[in-house]
Amino acid sequence: MKRPPKDSEENGRMITRRAALLGGVQLAFAGVLVLRMKSLQLGQADEFRLLAEENRINIRLLAPSRGLIQDRNGTLLAANAQNYRIVLVREDAGDPRAALDRLAQLIPLPEADIARAEREIMRYPPFVPVTIIDQMNWEEVARVAANAPALPGITPEVGLTRFYPYGADFAHSVGYVGPVSERDLEARPDPDPVLMMPQFQIGKIGLEREMEDDLRGSAGNRRIEVNNVGREMRELDRQEGDPGTDIQLTLDRALQAFCLGRLGEDSASVVVMEVATGNILALASSPSFDPNLFVRGISSADYAGLRDNDRRPMSNKTVQGAYPPGSTFKMVVALAALEEDFVTADERIFCPGYLEVSGRRFHCWKTNGHGRVNMVSALSESCDVYFYELALRIGIERINAMSTRLGLGTRYDLPLSGISGGLNPSREWKRERRGAEWVIGDSVNAAIGQGYVLTTPLQLAVMTARLATNRAILPRLVHAIDGVEQPIPEQPSLGLPPDYLALVQRGMWEVSNSNRGTAYRSRIVDETMRLAGKTGTSQVFSITAEEREAGIRQADELPWNRRDHALFVAYAPDTEPRYAVSVVVEHGGGGSTVAAPIARDVILAAQNGGLPPIEAYPRPQRNRIETMIREISDSIGPAREPSVGRSRA
Repeated sequence: MKRPPKDSEENGRMITRRAALLGGVQLAFAGVLVLRMKSLQLGQADEFRLLAEENRINIRLLAPSRGLIQDRNGTLLAANAQNYRIVLVREDAGDPRAALDRLAQLIPLPEADIARAEREIMRYPPFVPVTIIDQMNWEEVARVAANAPALPGITPEVGLTRFYPYGADFAHSVGYVGPVSERDLEARPDPDPVLMMPQFQIGKIGLEREMEDDLRGSAGNRRIEVNNVGREMRELDRQEGDPGTDIQLTLDRALQAFCLGRLGEDSASVVVMEVATGNILALASSPSFDPNLFVRGISSADYAGLRDNDRRPMSNKTVQGAYPPGSTFKMVVALAALEEDFVTADERIFCPGYLEVSGRRFHCWKTNGHGRVNMVSALSESCDVYFYELALRIGIERINAMSTRLGLGTRYDLPLSGISGGLNPSREWKRERRGAEWVIGDSVNAAIGQGYVLTTPLQLAVMTARLATNRAILPRLVHAIDGVEQPIPEQPSLGLPPDYLALVQRGMWEVSNSNRGTAYRSRIVDETMRLAGKTGTSQVFSITAEEREAGIRQADELPWNRRDHALFVAYAPDTEPRYAVSVVVEHGGGGSTVAAPIARDVILAAQNGGLPPIEAYPRPQRNRIETMIREISDSIGPAREPSVGRSRA
């Protein structure tokens, strides 16, 4: 049926209107699109060009070389050694297992290491290089490089790793580095981005940790071109970082090695200081450990051996060990009593072998007593009763004040881990910490360095240096930073009356040089090198009634960890002191028999600038001493070379 002309005309007008409307909309959209394109291409062109460039170019950090650590003579104690390693790129290697099996045909690669490497490879994107083997020797690297065509995706690389040439000698003072852990990052509110680099090493203990920011340096960077999935295509340019700061210590490598050799397998420590400057020449803690084991991650077996050793090789006993000072504390009590006029130089106090206080007997180490003794003889023979009496006269507050004055109870600001402040007790301390009042028996115990009194070997060395000089000597470990010598701390006078100090020094001199002195067997016969010192024995456990019934009468009959600590402090030469030394031998027994001979040998080595001179010893002892020194000298080896043993990174 044919539509009427009127309807056809009406439909034509409607189509025309729709077309016009649609065309207008399209035209408007096109106009907006053109304007937007103009804005993007002209107005925001630079911004989008920059974004595109950032997608194409990445900035990668370059690890800086770590600062070196040297002894006072410039001998390297912590160095950076070349580290040859093998890396694998999964994308280029194909099947990781097949690639590792091919590698194992060239160099020894145990099945367990292959399995661990597989797991490590799968943790990263396929284009990221993953370290498979670390610390390889040159022969192995050359073998892999020569077979490169048969090992797609496997490449040898060379970098730097920390190395400690003298191994255990400086493990506690210099410390060691290790891989950055989550704990290391959490400890820093705003960690340096370089710490997040794979295989980056950070200081874990000792100077390496305490001066980490100086030693680390600042990272460099390189600009690389990457594709759309982040794979590196080529390097555009690089900027090397600034190396870490070199640090020179006051320690003397040869003296440190001798100290550790002299301590042997004892659980013990030695501190040697220059009394004029406070420079620490030796900081020896025994037994020690090889810090190189920790650089790339210590094995479970090795760590368990260190952790379970009852001699605590991981502990730096020189600053972390806090011990009752025993009779080495008697100089503190003596000076406190003299300065407050509670005793005179000539006053004699009778020692029957004990002192009864409040119904309790406090015994002297000499069962039958010393008879009548004055201050000099009380120090030289180490009469306990004499100092019990002084403590009753002066009280703990005066003892506390003199102890502080001589450097005890102070936590010294040195770049070492876990420094203890010891314990210098007082009435207020006991009230606050123990919730109890100070009693007279506490003062009696403190008089002979027992009870609550705790000191570190470092504090004892400082005390001895102050007794030798009458100056507030402060310990010093860092000699120079990047070649710039660090200032020596101010050393004001202690203000001790010279006559009183001379009296105490005379008592210390007789300890080793009077035939009634407790350390007479450890005397030095060379008058230019003689020492003045003080023995100490600190009780760890008392012999129980049951043990006495079992026949145990002497401390050396007890198990090792229940025996007394042996201590000795000294300075030398006695006329013009140059060196101060403290020795603590854990559970060693008597200070006169164990600690004093060690201190004598060490202070002679310091004065001689090498091994102790045989002619400085009493003639009957020379053959034995010569044999001992020869054995120690033979045990001190040269600097070690970096290990060529391999490990997994």
